[in-house]
Amino acid sequence: MRHGQSGHRGGKRRILTSLTALALLAHGTRRRGRYIAYNKAIAQEAASRFPSNVTCKTAHALAYAAAGYRYRARLNSPRQPSWKTGHHLGITKTLRIGDRDLSPRALSYATLRAITRFCHSADPALTDHHVPRLRNLEDAGHHRELTALVMPFARKAWADLQNPDAGAVRFDHDHYLKIWALTEPAIPADFLLLDEAQDTNPVVEQVFNAQRDHAQLVMVGDSAQAIYHWRGARDVMTAFRGTGLTLSQSFRFGPNLATEANRWLSIAAAPLRLAGTDSVPTTLSPVEHPDAILCRTNVGAMRQVMQLLDTGHRVALTGGGAALRALAHAAEDLRAGRSTSHPELLLFPTWGDLQDYAANDPAGGDLQPLVDLVDTHGTDAILNAVDRLDNENNAHVTVSTTHKSKGREWASVKIADDFTPPRDTDQKDDNGRPVPGPIEEAEARLAYVAVTRARHQLDLGGLSWIHDHPDGTRMT
Repeated sequence: MRHGQSGHRGGKRRILTSLTALALLAHGTRRRGRYIAYNKAIAQEAASRFPSNVTCKTAHALAYAAAGYRYRARLNSPRQPSWKTGHHLGITKTLRIGDRDLSPRALSYATLRAITRFCHSADPALTDHHVPRLRNLEDAGHHRELTALVMPFARKAWADLQNPDAGAVRFDHDHYLKIWALTEPAIPADFLLLDEAQDTNPVVEQVFNAQRDHAQLVMVGDSAQAIYHWRGARDVMTAFRGTGLTLSQSFRFGPNLATEANRWLSIAAAPLRLAGTDSVPTTLSPVEHPDAILCRTNVGAMRQVMQLLDTGHRVALTGGGAALRALAHAAEDLRAGRSTSHPELLLFPTWGDLQDYAANDPAGGDLQPLVDLVDTHGTDAILNAVDRLDNENNAHVTVSTTHKSKGREWASVKIADDFTPPRDTDQKDDNGRPVPGPIEEAEARLAYVAVTRARHQLDLGGLSWIHDHPDGTRMT
């Protein structure tokens, strides 16, 4: 875990080693501070640990107090499908790009997604590079055609969002955060503390670094846990002008788990290596009744939930069942011959097209588990399972995607079986067996997060293959 602190106006630079140290430092000063938390739950926890001279809020809370409150009438507007928003913006016709028909649903999704990408960025204006790439329209020529179609509607949508009283586009929290950031705000504080700096949206990074002239800046994070790059976040510590030190001692788990974590850190090409605490005896072995099961994907989580419910367990799902319900409804639409606006499935006109793509296109392998699950159980069974979810206080076991488990810990953890190894290459080893493909660094960072959620027991489960993979046996 890396931590950096930058002095202001040429002042002395310091290093802080953990959030606890930040709280202790704050107790030793009367200067005004701001702690910028990753989410509301962390902000609330931090508030109980910091003195009264430090205000603990998320970036969104700061933005709401300064600008977002003007849009409160729009924040509570009812949800509506993207196609309906698109219709209000003038998106009413099916258009053709290459050999693909682009429905109003797909064009509406791309338009609203462009707004989201702009809001997460540090960019001062909406431009072509905010338009997302759609599945099956990835090549450069098709994407240019898509961009030409999307940008006029995206500009119209952003103009709609400037009205604080009413509009066609549903107003959400990222919108007022971006509106606030574009005002180049000055945060009144003598020092700012940014948490989870390895997964910070550029818009927050921009506001944070802009305070350098009047405030001391401190970042806290773990670069090896940067797992939200796909959502536009970045490790802002890499470009931070300050001094950094590494905290390598873990007080959560013992040496055995530290060894396993270091295996993944090596694959991820991370400089960090962990040391476990001898007084915490963490074992790596099969766990029959884990406190938590961590999955690679939402589909994997869906499968785990259904299996556990079928065997009489009370099951909780981190973050709730909204993502699973949305996938099930999207599959239900396709099976009924209706189009869907789900971002993963919106370009498939029928369930048969999705089945064919998942089975035969190398790029569609990630969708095969969803196809298998729906074909085996049906969407009604999936939706019924989501409705039977319990809260964590009453559940026997918590199921979570690894992304949503970040910052969490459990006494015993099992890794689900959807962490599959890389595909084999065309090469053979000395014994004539196929040589496995290399492990991507992003996948190694995700696995590192997964294995370090346990305190006392870790069942490697779906990551056990690492001990037979060439990358896993070359620890450095």
